[in-house]
Amino acid sequence: MHDPWWMHAFLAVHIAAGSGAFVLAPLALITAKGGKAHRLWGKIYFWCMAVVASTALVMAAYRPILFLALVAIFSFYAAFAAYRVLGQKAAWKGEPVVRGLDWGAAIFCFAASAVLALSGAIRPELVQNLRIPALVFGAIGMRISGRDMWGFIHPPAEKMFWWYAHLQGMIGSYIAAWTAFCVVTIGPLVHGAWWLWLVPVSIGVPAIIATTAYYKRKFAPKPKAAVA
Repeated sequence: MHDPWWMHAFLAVHIAAGSGAFVLAPLALITAKGGKAHRLWGKIYFWCMAVVASTALVMAAYRPILFLALVAIFSFYAAFAAYRVLGQKAAWKGEPVVRGLDWGAAIFCFAASAVLALSGAIRPELVQNLRIPALVFGAIGMRISGRDMWGFIHPPAEKMFWWYAHLQGMIGSYIAAWTAFCVVTIGPLVHGAWWLWLVPVSIGVPAIIATTAYYKRKFAPKPKAAVA
């Protein structure tokens, strides 16, 4: 059975947006943070990821491939939350900056991630028998969205919390994009290689931790010089 023409069209758009995201993410990372180029590349990258996730959801629903659909939800949420937090910088002062859209997205991501993790644990056949990847990605999705919901009702203690959240979310979404690329391009050549789903995570998560630690040291208050 051949896919209908519109599936081929969705696939073409999906590939084009994904290719754009691969190129734009490094450009945003290497340009001066907060500068015009950084904001431009970052914004275009965000919308590329929105297209990638929406087309992936449609194609995964048609096939149907529950695993890809649920991963698409959590991967876009990482970019969405990273984008939204830029408008929530005053949260550390206790100001009401979180909107219903933020709560709705976080709850939806948490629910989808919980379904992914539970399917991997109880009914792996529902998620293409990718038990371990389903558990890993489900746990990551629940942690990201759960952490955000906690932050919605508990004002952050650090003034630069938004910087760390933005950095972690954008890199996290890029990890998800690389994960999909590895599985789609290399996966068919190596049957049953579920570990491919975890390679970008195993590289990207330590990178997020190291980068966050670097900026925390950079933004740490400088000790005052002793008065003679």
